[in-house]
Amino acid sequence: MCGIAGILKVHPAGVAPPPPDVAIPDAWLDILDDSIKHRGPDGQGRFRDRATRPDGTIVDVAFVHRRLSIIDHAGGHQPMVSERGAHPDKPRNGRVAVVFNGCIYNHRDLRRELQSAGHQFVTDHSDTEVLVHGWREWGFELCHHLDGMYAMAIWDQASAGAQFVVDTMGEKPLYFSHDWPEHTLVSFASTLPALARLRRVMGQNVVAEDHPFAMSDLLAYGFLTGQDHWGFSPIKSINRVGSRGPLGAFAANGRLRPEHHPVGRRIPSYAERSSDNGDAFTVANIEQALQSSVETRLESDVPTGCFLSGGIDSSLVSLYAKRLRGDVRTFCIRMPAASYDESPVAEEVARHIGTTHTTLECDADPSGDLVTLIRELGIPFGDSSLLPTHWVSKAAKSSLSVALSGDGGDELFCGYERYRAAKVLQRWSSFLSLVPSLTRFQRREKSRTTRIGRLVQAAKDGGYPALLMIFPPSDLQELVGMRGRNPWPKDLASDSIAQAVRFDILNYLPGDLLTKVDTAAMAVALEVRAPFLSSEIVHRSMKTPISTLMLGGKRKGLLRYVASQHFPPDIVDRPKMGFSIPIGEWFRTDYGGMRQLLLDTLNGPDPFPEDLLGITINRRFVSQMVNDHMSRRRDHSQRLYMLLVLAIWAAWLRGINRGSAT
Repeated sequence: MCGIAGILKVHPAGVAPPPPDVAIPDAWLDILDDSIKHRGPDGQGRFRDRATRPDGTIVDVAFVHRRLSIIDHAGGHQPMVSERGAHPDKPRNGRVAVVFNGCIYNHRDLRRELQSAGHQFVTDHSDTEVLVHGWREWGFELCHHLDGMYAMAIWDQASAGAQFVVDTMGEKPLYFSHDWPEHTLVSFASTLPALARLRRVMGQNVVAEDHPFAMSDLLAYGFLTGQDHWGFSPIKSINRVGSRGPLGAFAANGRLRPEHHPVGRRIPSYAERSSDNGDAFTVANIEQALQSSVETRLESDVPTGCFLSGGIDSSLVSLYAKRLRGDVRTFCIRMPAASYDESPVAEEVARHIGTTHTTLECDADPSGDLVTLIRELGIPFGDSSLLPTHWVSKAAKSSLSVALSGDGGDELFCGYERYRAAKVLQRWSSFLSLVPSLTRFQRREKSRTTRIGRLVQAAKDGGYPALLMIFPPSDLQELVGMRGRNPWPKDLASDSIAQAVRFDILNYLPGDLLTKVDTAAMAVALEVRAPFLSSEIVHRSMKTPISTLMLGGKRKGLLRYVASQHFPPDIVDRPKMGFSIPIGEWFRTDYGGMRQLLLDTLNGPDPFPEDLLGITINRRFVSQMVNDHMSRRRDHSQRLYMLLVLAIWAAWLRGINRGSAT
């Protein structure tokens, strides 16, 4: 697990280029390095190279790396450079350099396969070296062979180009920027702030993305949808590398030409779910697949444990880890609000499976931590569970460097109540859309009236995606004068639950949950691994009929069946709580300074600068929401949180442009 960054600069043929350290100044690399150093406290490295193409075009490259050392402490240093391959006839036989963030769980199997093909390894067991030789052997098909979470950049001197690759589920982020329209420079980094600071030092203003759907998507959902494509970032001219296949940057005629290569592992469509396809999960085969995935994710050269919330997903992960390791440490956090605290249940599960369990006390500074995290993320991120995820990561870091989690279980195995709502919407949306709005009765965030009101509003606003919205179209229209878009497919499948699951896996999982975990954990240099997101489990679950996943008509029915073989009913059938905080109540009571932060920020002289955001926020509507929330006339918990992080982000943008933001 690491932070990576770099720059490619092209010089046209016939023009003598400056020295490499002038073409790509060390000061630029220092900015990138400083912006990613929190992700890798155990080591750092840099790499430079220059290549000339047959047409005379010259390309400079510089890579920057910060290391969190997990596997092969002695041999895994990066950037990893290989001067020559084993096969002279291969097109990728020249110098290859790799910077890599993540972990390749099947690296030992791949090493043996590559060695049998004639590749000679120099490290003992570095997973990074597998990428070097894998690129030489397979080229863009490399990602077909990988089971892991990863974001990598590969420099191939022979082609004078670089390739940027991320894992299928988007567990590890990678952003890139180019100097459009000149196309003479491309930069990339693990964090968006690294590129924002670099753009500013190059003399470019850093402003919000002006695509018509970018800001409306952010306000509507709290995250950016469509992350499997070349995803938008909220900052203009910075994009997120999508998971559909490698993105290349190649020189031609004095320009760097981005190229997308759609060879990544495809996520099956909802139409491929079938009990007779040979890949589907059943009660007879799922447990072996889950245990195998946990086993591969336990490998490390540093202390490793499990996050244990007491839910089915983390309980099964901890159970298999205990079986495989004999002794495993599990951790949960005691939340500051008793009604949101799952630690007693986690302690019960730990006693049942016999792990060495620690309940961590929450060292919470909500207002201070929120500002820091938004600045490190560089996105106005609307999921308030970013805070408790950071707190449990911070507390666990004192004992661990790697933690296994249950992330992905709800999306892949139908764990959300809203999947049932998707079925209701499919059948009754025409009727529900005629029901008068219930928004004025939504005074408590999790009340039955609020849930019914959201279902009615979703029927009016286009279906399932509206259930995830912080600002539904009607509120968005009032706030910024636009209704946003509805990304729900028009050709509804016969099984709307299958389509809802697919929407979440392509949008909510990478855009929200995995972004949250990466940000919260890497802020304290903790690696979090998710066994449910192995290539095998993802693809097989996406080919399993919904009736099997929801065995007995229950949410997460198949996993509940597996859990029932190991845990008592009071654990298996416990209502889902979710890893959240009472953010709305904290706004009212000023817990951790949250009310003061909210009011000071939203009542400031210019919390939503139009020149930076590219939109006009209706501040009268914002004041109305604050007053309604504080007087308990209506619950606006998540909407106010979204506006708060937007204003924090805008202040950070302003600081970047003034040269004062950290």
